[in-house]
Amino acid sequence: MNTTEYADLIAEELKTALNKISPESGEALTNQIIKSKKILVAGAGRSGFAAKAFAMRLMHMGFDAYVVGETVTPSLESDDLLIISSGSGETGSLLTMSEKAKKIGAVLATVTIRPEGSVGRAADIIIKIPAPTPKAESAGDFKSIQPMGSLFEQSMLLFFDAVILRIMEKKGFDSDTMFTRHANLE
Repeated sequence: MNTTEYADLIAEELKTALNKISPESGEALTNQIIKSKKILVAGAGRSGFAAKAFAMRLMHMGFDAYVVGETVTPSLESDDLLIISSGSGETGSLLTMSEKAKKIGAVLATVTIRPEGSVGRAADIIIKIPAPTPKAESAGDFKSIQPMGSLFEQSMLLFFDAVILRIMEKKGFDSDTMFTRHANLE
């Protein structure tokens, strides 16, 4: 098989996974982002990279969006939203963050393969992405040809872009407006 054929298979996997995400959960996340004072995102490994990309797009839209663990990230408060990206829903550091968010009274959202995981059980908003990985086998009725958590991470990035498009629609934003907040010291 060549790389183009593999890319076609990956695209089909992405379409399958994304089509199984609840539109209602996506709308709930979109609405919560719009009404939150600050949005903080967290994730480990490649899931964390997808979360960081999402935080960047939220910043481009004018939201106060931050990545947990960065030196300029403010404290989480009760009128804020914490979005945790975790396939397994059991990553120790992310579980600790979810517990702290609930104690503070912030809204907790998670993007996960396993809503029944510890983070999912604590979350107010759950986005389930049915993408099998070695850490989260209960992904649904299909298998991925991709290594490790690639399907989950790719699906999450595309889902987050879909949320951005929905926010743009609801708030009347366009790419030109967002570009005014793009980095200019590159």
